[in-house]
Amino acid sequence: MTNITLSIEDEVYKKMRKHSEIKWSEFVRKAIKKRIEGLESLEKRPDQETILTMLASEDVLKKEWENEADERWNEV
Repeated sequence: MTNITLSIEDEVYKKMRKHSEIKWSEFVRKAIKKRIEGLESLEKRPDQETILTMLASEDVLKKEWENEADERWNEV
């Protein structure tokens, strides 16, 4: 398995520490895997360029992360 390093804001890190019961590495691994699987399935579609551009938008990713992933991964 390969290791990566990422940077997060101090405020986010403080909030993460309040929820130490969550395995944050596993959370991030699953989120990345899900995104990759979604992108791979979109690559098979004829309108893929437009969809991939939309998915890559920082605003779209931020909105999805805040609304969907936070709640679903609380039990990880």
